[in-house]
Amino acid sequence: MSLLTEKVRALEGRTRVYTAPEPFGAAAGRYFGLAIGDDNPLYFDAEYARAQGLAGVTLPLTLVCETNQYAGLPMDHEGYPGHTWGLDIPGTRQVRGGNSYVFHRRIRPEDVVTATWRIEGVTEKVTGSGHAMLIVRSKASYTNQDGELLAENEESLIFVALEKSS
Repeated sequence: MSLLTEKVRALEGRTRVYTAPEPFGAAAGRYFGLAIGDDNPLYFDAEYARAQGLAGVTLPLTLVCETNQYAGLPMDHEGYPGHTWGLDIPGTRQVRGGNSYVFHRRIRPEDVVTATWRIEGVTEKVTGSGHAMLIVRSKASYTNQDGELLAENEESLIFVALEKSS
């Protein structure tokens, strides 16, 4: 059974864009830092941040990659309110293959972020146990209101067939 159908091939190049409705604000960075257990004073102490050579407080780097924090998307069937491709490939289970981040500059409270996601490619392989496996590679770029590149995120989603290929 091939998972790489014409419908799946047609996903290549699909793009989704999400723009925050307002700047992040200092509180968002402070709260996100607390939520992830990172109490770095760069997120809440402007004097400390300036002593480190910054203009003021900054936000945790990974906050920009959490589109569920600003995209205003409805929850999916699993309760996740962020970016997904909404891929449903019958007879498979989905596994997150991982993320690779590149951060270009620190995020500031006044930044209004736009996340642009694009499916870069879909490939099919067979696992060592003989199950078909579909790999969907996507890339996101995060820019601010001035078009400055803030970060990039490469992500892989893997769909593994529940039954062995014949």
